[in-house]
Amino acid sequence: MDPLLLAVWAVVFFLGASLGSFLNVCIARWPAEQSVVSPRSRCPRCGHAIAWYDNIPIVSWLLLRAKCRGCALPISAQYPLVELTVGLIWVLSVWHYGPSLTALRLALAATILLGVVMTDLQHYVIPDGFTLTGFLLGLAFPIVAMFVGEQGPFAAPWDAVIGAFTGAGLIAVVAWLGEIAFKKEAMGQGDITLMAMIGAMVGPGRSLLTVFLAAAIGAVVFLAVVLPIGAVRAKRAGAEFEPPLVPFGVFLAPAGLVALLWGDALVAAYLSYSGL
Repeated sequence: MDPLLLAVWAVVFFLGASLGSFLNVCIARWPAEQSVVSPRSRCPRCGHAIAWYDNIPIVSWLLLRAKCRGCALPISAQYPLVELTVGLIWVLSVWHYGPSLTALRLALAATILLGVVMTDLQHYVIPDGFTLTGFLLGLAFPIVAMFVGEQGPFAAPWDAVIGAFTGAGLIAVVAWLGEIAFKKEAMGQGDITLMAMIGAMVGPGRSLLTVFLAAAIGAVVFLAVVLPIGAVRAKRAGAEFEPPLVPFGVFLAPAGLVALLWGDALVAAYLSYSGL
């Protein structure tokens, strides 16, 4: 590979990994309603302030051998894994779409959705910081793209507005029906704002596909993985089994990304297969 081209890819990866480092801060602080701007990053166990040279994405974790410089306690592998994932997201986005507005939009969308998955999985919370940022970008970018002449797989301006209402409305109805059926809150407000964000990216038609994919994947995971594991643990503990909570945002976020990138192809394949 040409050395100059290799350097460009390295810069793209480093920029993505650096954003991944900031994403780790958001994942840790937003669920606790803390500022992501100040104070500076610290070890969550001993409070040791992390110097800039100990905060280099991936590299610092490896050089420190996954241990805090202050207390020598282990540093979670989540930090370098998130940085690595976001770095790869940015490289793949630029590789597929070139240095373009579409690549930037896709990289930002995937980064935000990763943050949603992590916080919902760990805390059963989807922070507004993620969804409102994504929602505003989902409405603003189509206008910019219209002037640039580069729409990519994203919804056009008017479709983005309709998609946001469609997505949020769908989840609101599902949440209402779930509350009636289970006599308790079935979904949080975060799921509604998340689907508004996704709807703004994919438009109304692919919003329906997103909810269908998320429900299908969620049902399979719940029945095949979550339910059996929960039952076994309850039996070992000699306790009464109660079905565990399943964070729906964990399935909505990747389903939205699938609908964005391959939604039209999936719908076309289904229509062709069904003969409609």
